[in-house]
Amino acid sequence: MPEATLIVLDQCNVKFQGLDPDLRHRLHHELKYVIPNAKHMPSVKLGRWDGTVSFCSIGGATYFNLLDRLLPLIDAAGYDLRLDDRRSPHCFVFPAVTETMFADRCWPSGHPQAGEPIVLRDYQVEAIRTFTNNLQSVQQIVTGAGKTILAAALSCLAEPYGRTIIIVPSKNLVTQTEEDYRNLGLDVGVLYGDRKEWGHRHSICTWQSLASLSKQETIDEFVKDVVCVINDEVHTVKGKMLRDLLSGPLAQAPIRWGVTGTIPKEEHEAICLLVAIGPVVGELNAAELQEKGVLANCQIEVMQLQDDHVAFIDYDSEHDFLVTDQTRLRQIAQLVQQWSASGNTLVLVDRIETGEIFGKLLPDSTFICGDTKIKNRQAEYKAIQFADQKITVATYGVAAVGINIPRIFNLVLLEAGKSFIRTLQSIGRGLRRAQDKDHVNIYDVCSSLKFSRSHITKRRAFYNEQGYSHHTTKVTY
Repeated sequence: MPEATLIVLDQCNVKFQGLDPDLRHRLHHELKYVIPNAKHMPSVKLGRWDGTVSFCSIGGATYFNLLDRLLPLIDAAGYDLRLDDRRSPHCFVFPAVTETMFADRCWPSGHPQAGEPIVLRDYQVEAIRTFTNNLQSVQQIVTGAGKTILAAALSCLAEPYGRTIIIVPSKNLVTQTEEDYRNLGLDVGVLYGDRKEWGHRHSICTWQSLASLSKQETIDEFVKDVVCVINDEVHTVKGKMLRDLLSGPLAQAPIRWGVTGTIPKEEHEAICLLVAIGPVVGELNAAELQEKGVLANCQIEVMQLQDDHVAFIDYDSEHDFLVTDQTRLRQIAQLVQQWSASGNTLVLVDRIETGEIFGKLLPDSTFICGDTKIKNRQAEYKAIQFADQKITVATYGVAAVGINIPRIFNLVLLEAGKSFIRTLQSIGRGLRRAQDKDHVNIYDVCSSLKFSRSHITKRRAFYNEQGYSHHTTKVTY
């Protein structure tokens, strides 16, 4: 019987030694995936790349969380496999989690329960318990469920064993999460932009800041004594960056938890979450929390503008027309003005040019994009809390994920595309409840033209899958 060795290098990476080349090629092929749309990339067109990615190298390097896929193949080949486990031993014992673990603190100003003691909801307690029973895992938890307070609770539980890093996708979420951690009395610092605060028990940072720190070769010092990595909105991270950070500088962290409102549908992206963090062990969807009265109910009105007077041969030229044509955007602006009479309205666009055009067509509106300074974004978001008919136009890039604006009564999605993640994350911007809000109107603005019509068909399928009620109105202009 041939012999081989499985070396467990750390909490993420493993390597097989002693396997014959044919078997290594089979393992490589077993974990090979085709990248969607790779055929359009120059490297594929030029024949330099086959458009696939494998999570097991020809040399036998792979990931701990994929061993269940590979070990049966090795066993079938008749190998006697020895184990060389090089991980540091850990033993984590967490106290019982109850709804009142933060009851000595009060909800801050602006929260629907401002001034009242912080009491966890039953589903939050259940999610925390699920995480503590699965030290490397992901849970799909819908926007508005209180993921920040959940992350803070997990940080508290891990605190006796070492430092915690909380990774969020944007600068907005860094400051938002920092406020919540400070309100709970936690020792917290941030790492993004000009603020680089070291030496805190809990560190909040963006993926981009960590990647930049890695290039500067100072990340090893920053991650020293880290035992827990909490990954917020992990679907927003490119798979390679996720793997490079969590299987590289953070590979020694024994506790790795991830939360997201939307698990990627593409198989290779879901595998990236598995190898870098862990399996999906729990799900909490919008419908459940709407039934509990935690999230606002919603009605999606698909507003399909009839643009049949023009035609385009490709997607780019069609999309350019849909998001820049003055006559079309003027019609949409008139609709937005009508909708805003019922309450604050958030309009999401994918181009700065589109937002600037709306700024002229909607003179009382505010436009927020990546160039808007963080403090100005925060000021605009807070202003919405005290306004009644405010119109805010923002790019998907800065406002589709994570921001907390409960008093949005109307949400307008302009040409939202066919991305499952972006569609559902965008809808999440309107689902938060407020003291004077238990319902949100969502307007999905699209076109009768070829590509837009194809995309809305996909989005309707997403709405059906999530149980969102929707209706289509055709708009002639």
